[in-house]
Amino acid sequence: MKETLAAIAVILTFVAYVPYIRSILRGQIKPHVFSWVIWGVTTVFAFLGQLAGAGGIGAWPIGVSGVITLYVAFLAWERRADSTITRLDWVFFAAALMSLPVWWLTRDPLWAIIILTVVDVLGFGPTFRRAFHIPWGESVPYYVLMAVRNCIAIGALVTYSWTTVLFPGAIALSCAAFVAMVLWRRRTTPPPAATGVPA
Repeated sequence: MKETLAAIAVILTFVAYVPYIRSILRGQIKPHVFSWVIWGVTTVFAFLGQLAGAGGIGAWPIGVSGVITLYVAFLAWERRADSTITRLDWVFFAAALMSLPVWWLTRDPLWAIIILTVVDVLGFGPTFRRAFHIPWGESVPYYVLMAVRNCIAIGALVTYSWTTVLFPGAIALSCAAFVAMVLWRRRTTPPPAATGVPA
């Protein structure tokens, strides 16, 4: 059963990312570079923390997502998408990198997961801010799928603890909140004249 849930979560990861990546390549979506760098780093580190916390096969969807997220960050940089980087962005990035020495010093992955979760959620800031002003510039289906994927990944975990559940749970809630905000903003913001923007 756990293996099946993990496989479904991995498949949903690709189902979510492939159209999103295509939209980037077509210039329909311009992701914030530093948000995706932060998310890539935090997701990969969170995957390692889940493995250390005995998350088992349920951690692998997070690992796959981490690798693809770093690829999206690369595409965002290569395509010269939204590359505005603030001092706060650098603070988030430094905090994400600090999670590893904290883990090493405490010998407990939970503290690293807490730091990574906070950084990842706060790293949503630039994308959230941009989507608030340009709600038609992001893909709602992508974030819906990621929320569902994280819920399924939690179901696939072998061990349930704060170490294994906190990160995917927080990301699922963040994605759901993001979708709600974008849909609300789209009700009051006219769509761009150009067609082909993801709904």
